[in-house]
Amino acid sequence: MAGTANLSTVAIRRRTWRNVDGERIEGTWRHAFIRNGATYFLTDLLIYADGMVDCWGLVTLEEFAGKLESGWVATDLADGAQASAHHLASWRFTEPHMWLSPEMLLGEVRDDIDELNGRPDSTARCLAALGAFRGQPTEEHRAALREAYEAIPEHLRIYALGDQDSKDWPLRVLVAGPGHRIERHGEDAVVTEDMHAAALDYFTEREQQHQRYADRTPTDGVTESVETNVSVLINQVVFPHGWPQDSGILVLRNEFPAPVTVGELTCPTVTHAYWALAVADEGQQAEILRTDTPYAAQQLAESSPLRDGWAQARTAIMADLLRAKFNQHPGLAEVLTSTGATRLIYIEMGSTFWGEYGLEGRNWMGRLLELVRAELAVSKLTMGL
Repeated sequence: MAGTANLSTVAIRRRTWRNVDGERIEGTWRHAFIRNGATYFLTDLLIYADGMVDCWGLVTLEEFAGKLESGWVATDLADGAQASAHHLASWRFTEPHMWLSPEMLLGEVRDDIDELNGRPDSTARCLAALGAFRGQPTEEHRAALREAYEAIPEHLRIYALGDQDSKDWPLRVLVAGPGHRIERHGEDAVVTEDMHAAALDYFTEREQQHQRYADRTPTDGVTESVETNVSVLINQVVFPHGWPQDSGILVLRNEFPAPVTVGELTCPTVTHAYWALAVADEGQQAEILRTDTPYAAQQLAESSPLRDGWAQARTAIMADLLRAKFNQHPGLAEVLTSTGATRLIYIEMGSTFWGEYGLEGRNWMGRLLELVRAELAVSKLTMGL
């Protein structure tokens, strides 16, 4: 089998966990080869937030370093050696090449453990040291920057700045300092004062670019059109003696007595209209429209066969009914638009499809109200054109 065996960071962003005394210990995993006897076994290396590593048995990070040193976790494959993936395949290596040394793989595992614990990894620590050096470019801070840079696994250093054009060149210039030698493109060069100043300018411009990006506003407005940190609850309320004159935000409820005309049908509420359109029998439809309350309309519909394909069509039909309600009642439309860009949460005890109740619910009604609210805003814009 010719080719390259890759143990790169691309493969490690998968999550796993293990339980210890009832506590969930977060982890991640990557592919690895374990050499047992003369055979290399392709397996999963499990890395946990508490610093334990499972390489055919749980070991501490220090013990894992020993497993790397001994070749148990293999980073060097022998030409012609037997390989196996349990119950899947077996093969022999032909001109194998591994990308990682034991030190590189150990460095990546250390970074994984830091990330699982929410701590800065080696790259983040280097960038923090860079900030300290730029704030006070002393030799003491340069030494700290050099130490942090060299702590990044060697193969990951070129990615530290996230710049595939310059790679880590500006960082290496600052790490070395004026008068010291640095390698680039296979040749040695001496860092000059001009090179050092250019590297400092690079980071100033980089910081300014990041700030401009952070401060920018997309041409057509903010990225999130709904204020997701502000919600309006449209509660389900029963008024046994009729709706109050000032019902506030509750006029957005489908049960609110706002007659809507749909085709040739005039319906007391959106709820009446919805259930009348849902049933297959025209006689039942007329009976639903004559019921005294939205609740009675729903009860009658629930005992009647529904139209074929109703489940697939219901969301679009409800959207049309809401458009009719707010287009035919401008005062109610003003209440809806007054909610601004807030998230609308429709409380519905009887349906986790249309609303939310407790911690469950898809809130389709709230989403459709937000859609109609946006369409009302569009109509205002077009009126001004």
